[in-house]
Amino acid sequence: MAYQQIQVDVTDRIFTLTLNRPDRLNAWTPVMEGEVHHALRDADSDENVRVIVLTGAGRGFCAGADLETLTGLAGDSQIARDYEEQLATTDASSQSAIRSDFRKTYSYLPAISKPIIAALNGPAVGLGLVISLYCDIRFASDQAKFGTAFARRGLIAEHGISWLLPRLVGISNAFDLLYSARVIESAEALNMGLVTRVFPHASFLEEVRKYARELADLASPRSQRVIKRQVYEALFQGLGEAIDSANGEMIKSFLSEDFKEGVAHFLEKRPPRFTGQ
Repeated sequence: MAYQQIQVDVTDRIFTLTLNRPDRLNAWTPVMEGEVHHALRDADSDENVRVIVLTGAGRGFCAGADLETLTGLAGDSQIARDYEEQLATTDASSQSAIRSDFRKTYSYLPAISKPIIAALNGPAVGLGLVISLYCDIRFASDQAKFGTAFARRGLIAEHGISWLLPRLVGISNAFDLLYSARVIESAEALNMGLVTRVFPHASFLEEVRKYARELADLASPRSQRVIKRQVYEALFQGLGEAIDSANGEMIKSFLSEDFKEGVAHFLEKRPPRFTGQ
């Protein structure tokens, strides 16, 4: 598929999805929404992809919703609706194991079975911040900035951020960021747990790809797939449920090809050749 507002690349089993409206700080549009959704679904089903990196072109990650586009290009919203219909009509068998919580407009990212790294190369504000929170890991450039924006637009805590943000940074920090909508820099974001690591801007994408290659080359795709599901499901479980679920998954892992390879490559002191089976 030819994309208008994103770019995609697969190298070293890493699927890099770049939001590509640099002249607008990659402000989010209905077209971009549909294209990102489509690309991530393709990456999830591609056996050549082990890890997904989501980043932005130019000097920003995503400046939030493009208000001019949303009000001025009503025709483009049809593209987003088409992709929503595509998701809604997906074969029920492929959706049956996915919580309804992870089938919403933006919350489908946790249902993508592969690791998703948000490479925050610059400002991530409003909806741009929300999208990054739905990724599994957030790495930031030391030039990145973050803000919720909503309260300064007369809006509310949108798209599930009231559920996500306190789990990442705690209730007080979440209220601070939501009430004030102040912009914070990467050092403060790291300190409060909003991002996992901060890298120098000059080597930022190189460092992100280095980490992504480790996931792609050294970790079992099957293990990562199951672990991702476990972690997100555990957010809705008690401890006992999480333990019971893990016990069942452990038995399955003992029977997997990746477990056999995990033991073999360790004993033979060679790089792993995981298949994801």
